[in-house]
Amino acid sequence: MKTMTLDDLRRILRECAGSDEGLEAGESALDTAFDDLGYDSLALMESASRIQKEFGVAIPDDEITEVETPRALLDLVNGSLPAAA
Repeated sequence: MKTMTLDDLRRILRECAGSDEGLEAGESALDTAFDDLGYDSLALMESASRIQKEFGVAIPDDEITEVETPRALLDLVNGSLPAAA
């Protein structure tokens, strides 16, 4: 199973929220709050659904709303990936 990258996250947010302007800054945006990047909880919940489909990681709604930054989301997803067989 491949790990989720910043590019993957950027693509998923663009598909779910219609914009990825907040993440265009690249790595410097990793520790910026999603609210400050312009992503609300609805966009994050939609992104969590897409992440589950693509990466097989289920993120409950109450957990996704607690994730504050792109780095925290990437760490959550990558830390939950099934071990490669």
